[in-house]
Amino acid sequence: MRAMGDREGEQLELEGDGRLNRFDRLGLRRFSARDSVLAVLLLVGLLALFGGGSLLHDADEMQPGLERTVVKGVGKPVGAIADRLPFQDASRRATAFLSPDADLGGGAGGFSTVAAGAGGSGAGPAAGGEPLGVPPVSPDAFTASELGERAPPKLQLRTLLVTGDSLAMPLDAVLARRLVGDGVRVLREAHVGTGISKTALLDWGKLSHEQAARAADAVVVFIGANEGFPMDGPGGGQLDCCGADWAAVYATRVRTMMDAYRRAGAARVYWLTLPTPRDRDRQPIARTVNAAIDVAAQPWANQVRVLDMVGVFTPGERYEDAIDVDGTSTLVRESDGIHLNEAGAEVAADEVQRALGEDFEP
Repeated sequence: MRAMGDREGEQLELEGDGRLNRFDRLGLRRFSARDSVLAVLLLVGLLALFGGGSLLHDADEMQPGLERTVVKGVGKPVGAIADRLPFQDASRRATAFLSPDADLGGGAGGFSTVAAGAGGSGAGPAAGGEPLGVPPVSPDAFTASELGERAPPKLQLRTLLVTGDSLAMPLDAVLARRLVGDGVRVLREAHVGTGISKTALLDWGKLSHEQAARAADAVVVFIGANEGFPMDGPGGGQLDCCGADWAAVYATRVRTMMDAYRRAGAARVYWLTLPTPRDRDRQPIARTVNAAIDVAAQPWANQVRVLDMVGVFTPGERYEDAIDVDGTSTLVRESDGIHLNEAGAEVAADEVQRALGEDFEP
């Protein structure tokens, strides 16, 4: 009897598999295509409620184009609904444990806290709304050589921080290799894919203050491979690259970083400009970034050095894959036409060490 029951069970299972009706015989529910569509719509609705507000922010970090237009078109109504409901805050609180590291994304304490005065006189409004007037010029704006004075005693270089985006590599490795014999501790901290004009992934305004807390004697900064994103303007709204208004906001962000790195005059900062890229569409971005770097450094000429990589690698803003190095035509750029290769990093390191030698003992 048992064997017969087993055979009947096997036959029933085979018939059920072939006819796809075993759910009905066993009293179970089968899901239809309509159920699948409803499930997808339900998931989309939940995502909109719990994370709809991030769509506009993500769109702001995208390059201008059709995709950004579509995302912003969808994000506006969805974000408006999500902002009026409490689900987004609940979601962030519930998942906060998944991000235990310090928050270096956009927000309080980063570039957003200094953007308000970016387009004005440089002083920004006072607490009562009245302008503070023209800020005084600090003695840090002058170098001894400019005033015809004797150069101050050279400093001791014990710790060097090399930071930036992917442009900082392999420059950081070259400098570490060269300085290890001098007893210099080189901190290598490149953040690939980040940018000063894009803060969703990482806010350099926050990071620069955290890095400055390590009290490096000198900081080398090489960043700018990912710039050109829209930024919030001082009067509200967004500014597209690369007019004077955008440049003013970018320069304010760079100045914020420079001020953090120089540690009230205790450290020296060496900021490399961008060699002209091969892509003609990216050349205006690089030109604007470099102009902003020059302006940003003006208050602290005694502590912040701008190292001109345009004159070294692309004189007259004419892109070349190879330059003359010790009498030999040498390939110095990567195939993307943006980054320096190992040989190019060696040339850039020469410029950095030359500048270090003016401030620090050998």
